[in-house]
Amino acid sequence: MNIILLGPPGVGKGTVAGKLSEKFSFPHIATGDMLRENVAQKTELGMEAKNHMDKGLLVPDDVVIEMIKERLQKKDCEKGFILDGFPRTINQADQIGSFTKMDKVVNLHVSDELIIKRLGRRRICSECGSIYHLEYMKPKKEGICDKCSGKLHQRKDDKPDAIINRLEVYRKETEPLIKYYQDKKLIVNVDGSGTPEEVFELVVEDIS
Repeated sequence: MNIILLGPPGVGKGTVAGKLSEKFSFPHIATGDMLRENVAQKTELGMEAKNHMDKGLLVPDDVVIEMIKERLQKKDCEKGFILDGFPRTINQADQIGSFTKMDKVVNLHVSDELIIKRLGRRRICSECGSIYHLEYMKPKKEGICDKCSGKLHQRKDDKPDAIINRLEVYRKETEPLIKYYQDKKLIVNVDGSGTPEEVFELVVEDIS
């Protein structure tokens, strides 16, 4: 089963994707991780992406799409995959649709107030990038990563003013995808306001 997870920042896409990946043994494909991996491995696409990133520019759609296309051709994607937070625009959705068929698009939705609360309590490891939450996924030792002992910090874009801006960008650029996939009869709407376990169970129920 080929799945896309849609929803605003802070809705819990990454957490749900990780749990779905464990349950169904489908790879969880997050574009940020994929970009970092290509840059680290110094692939041709990775070097092209790095050239833009070093200049403070967004990586062009065609580069990201080509990375996804290559990733989906790997053996572990034969039975299905989970795309986390991509596509973000109708143009990207059109391009992905030209080379792969989607089975379900899970749209996670919660209130803006809850998103601001959630993101405001999120912490990231400065060394390995692991994500924690001061309410739902606390580190064993305050301020320290369980995996690598790196220091945890709050990202600048997880502060209230930045979150509001991110939500505005989401509504302008990504929210139109809901109707796009509704028209294709692929959308499954899921209330993301519960605990990670509750939301996961709702998603599994709706895609099964």
